[in-house]
Amino acid sequence: MKIKDTLLEAVDELARHKLRTLLTLLGMIFGVGAVNAMLNIGSGAEQEALRLIDTMGVRNLIIQSREYDKEELKEMRKHSVGLSLRDLQAAQVTLPFIEKSSAEKKVKTYSVYTSEGETKSNVLGVTKDYFALSNLKTDQGRLLTEQDNKSFAQVAVLGAVAARKLFPQGQVIGQKLKVNHLWLEVVGVLNSPNISKKEFQGVKLGGESDSIFLPLSTVAKRLNIEKLDAEIDSFRIRVNKNVDQVQAAKALTHLLKKRHGDMDDFDILIPSALLAQHKQTQNIFNIVMASVAGISLLVGGIGIMNIMLATILERTKEIGLYRAVGATRDDIMHQFLMESFVISLFGGILGVVFGLILSEAIALFSGWPVIWSMTAIVSSLIICMIIGILFGIYPAKKASRLDPIDALHAD
Repeated sequence: MKIKDTLLEAVDELARHKLRTLLTLLGMIFGVGAVNAMLNIGSGAEQEALRLIDTMGVRNLIIQSREYDKEELKEMRKHSVGLSLRDLQAAQVTLPFIEKSSAEKKVKTYSVYTSEGETKSNVLGVTKDYFALSNLKTDQGRLLTEQDNKSFAQVAVLGAVAARKLFPQGQVIGQKLKVNHLWLEVVGVLNSPNISKKEFQGVKLGGESDSIFLPLSTVAKRLNIEKLDAEIDSFRIRVNKNVDQVQAAKALTHLLKKRHGDMDDFDILIPSALLAQHKQTQNIFNIVMASVAGISLLVGGIGIMNIMLATILERTKEIGLYRAVGATRDDIMHQFLMESFVISLFGGILGVVFGLILSEAIALFSGWPVIWSMTAIVSSLIICMIIGILFGIYPAKKASRLDPIDALHAD
């Protein structure tokens, strides 16, 4: 028998029992659908994680002051003045793996407004490399420069959201805004970061869009800083690509503790470690989902075997007739294997469609990103076909071994 004839006969046989065939397909559909949805969501989550980490800088270390209440802070200041530019300078001189660095100080504001609007956006004093280390670029105008810091320039760069709040009419560059008592000229507007989440592994992200950036020296000289406040709230460094960030963080911690009277008044955030933690969590999720999907596929395979065994009982006379007119055992075996293969292939195709629909539904209701994986689609179809053949071998062999005479006389 030709493969084409065998295939057409298999399709015709399955079409005669549509409901039974559909019920047999359900295990394969749900299994393949679950695999595809898992891989699509997993690929999307990984891509999103890389994008989120990129906003922090995968090779950066972020050093932040810890928050204390007023009484604790008074006690702490007896031993440590908190993070300062001198800490950053000491790190640059002492630690050879630092490629680039920046510092940041948040301004306590009571009034931020223009002639067109007002806002409660964050106001930050930063050094010039802050933008490069945070992967921020301008949409209009320019970024802050070293000269701005040296000259205590009264200039500002706005995040995209802050710009819309303060200048709803769209004319931003060269306009004036007032932060507390200080007038500033807007020299740049940042691109809006393309991220869908505001938090990653417990770390808040995306605040740059609703922030106003001033030269750090201007903040220190022209805007009041409370007496107990540290000189800077945080600084970040970019580590040489040949150096492990965890080891770099240990070296930096040792240096800062010595400078701060052995006080733990700071935290070090390692973006690459957050990414590794996210991947570990994602891998556990993938293993669980793969196990569930594998069980569904196993159930689907057992369903195929059951339906093929039932088909043999129904078609015993037909098998006997085929043998009587010259069909060989191999012909009978190939016919039943083809039917099992066709069931699994249809189940795989419907499962892929179901998986794509499920992926989009999950993305719609949960906000999770989804990336369709062609590798996942092809792999799941191949697995389905293999399962169809494996679970079809026993029924096919049983059908081929039927005695032709006994088969013709079967009730």
